[in-house]
Amino acid sequence: MFMGKFVVTETKTGFKFNLKATNGQVIATSEIYSSKASCLNGVESVKKNSVKANLEDQTVEGFATEKNPKFEVYTDKRGEFRFRLKATNGEIIAVGEGYTARASCLNGIESIRKNAPEAEIVEE
Repeated sequence: MFMGKFVVTETKTGFKFNLKATNGQVIATSEIYSSKASCLNGVESVKKNSVKANLEDQTVEGFATEKNPKFEVYTDKRGEFRFRLKATNGEIIAVGEGYTARASCLNGIESIRKNAPEAEIVEE
């Protein structure tokens, strides 16, 4: 079965990755890494942490603070729902796009949990 893939690309200032679902849609993006090696370490970190990450939904009143690794769900300045995946050390290792619906944001997280662990790594 074809799973998602991590697409590693070189930018003007370093390397970054996008995790794409089977339909080609980008479900998570990384920061810019200074080297390809550190970018690939970031990919491995997402593969490892996405499976065991807790969910901290900051859009719910009185939400419980979870331990890292965790997915944080929050609303941005435009009122869109977003998530970020934090590693065990608290560093943000992947972020999602803005979603108009909370349910879509949660689906994005589920898609990462499903796709990331077995996703192949390709360079473009």
